[in-house]
Amino acid sequence: MVHPKSSDPMAEDTVKRFLSNSHDAIDAADQDLRALNKAIHDNPELGYQEFYAVETISSFLQKRGYAVTKQAYGLETSFMAEIGSGGSLVIICVEYDALPNIGHACGHNLITTSSMAAFLGAAKVLQSESFPGRIRILGTPAEEGGGGKVKLIEAGAFDEDIAAAIMAHPLAAHQFAEGYDGLAGLKFIASQKFEVEFRGQSAHAAGEPWNGVNALDAAVMAYNGISMLRQQMRPDERVHGVINDGGTAPNVIANYTRMTWIVRSPSTKRSEALLKKVQQSFNAAALSTGCEYDIIPCVSSVVCDILVQ
Repeated sequence: MVHPKSSDPMAEDTVKRFLSNSHDAIDAADQDLRALNKAIHDNPELGYQEFYAVETISSFLQKRGYAVTKQAYGLETSFMAEIGSGGSLVIICVEYDALPNIGHACGHNLITTSSMAAFLGAAKVLQSESFPGRIRILGTPAEEGGGGKVKLIEAGAFDEDIAAAIMAHPLAAHQFAEGYDGLAGLKFIASQKFEVEFRGQSAHAAGEPWNGVNALDAAVMAYNGISMLRQQMRPDERVHGVINDGGTAPNVIANYTRMTWIVRSPSTKRSEALLKKVQQSFNAAALSTGCEYDIIPCVSSVVCDILVQ
């Protein structure tokens, strides 16, 4: 780890003392943090259903004397706790939702652990030094496509005069350049998630298929078109898609299909440019099959560029 250096020896000594106090607090909670990590990992819950996670994290905080506000900002599986008074406010965000079928493959149990450790360490410094300032731990549910942070923003969770809102996300080691074990800003930050619905005309697939307009054909054509688009995508761009509803029976031409897509890029500008190319595949599939289609954003459009310094 590299720490900023100062020409002021007293300032350097102060930073060293802060870090030492912070590390001592984290080390003292090491076994409990490991137990918390395993508990969240072994009990994966989908977005807005993270009841076990919220109870487990809340209990972790309450045992250390922190008052926990549950259902923070009107979200059933959000929570918050705070220490300090006056001064600047720093929010440490916590994620704890999992993915369907593969649990915590995205490592949100590790986010929970690192955020809680950061809160304990920073709180110890704030207590021992007695200077003004506040540190808040904020549970942010449904990160995996549910727009939990968007709902928190809309509910006013970040309306105060906040010095920083921070969180750390785990990554695989191969994603770092040699000699580095972390980065200040995650690629694919400009992410847009949406659903696409194709509507056609039902018909019996054996008796009178000529009277049908096949919405499944449209979904398959769109999927294949986007797959071919990947050849022209930049290495740091991603498009993921799945067919959620592909019809009802093999002998009935599907009159309705639904897909979910995510478009990721390092910047808003590039994300929007890539999204236009993806949308052309939907339009082409609809024209080719005679279907109608709608694109439905999954969350409010709150997408910002990130500045890494």
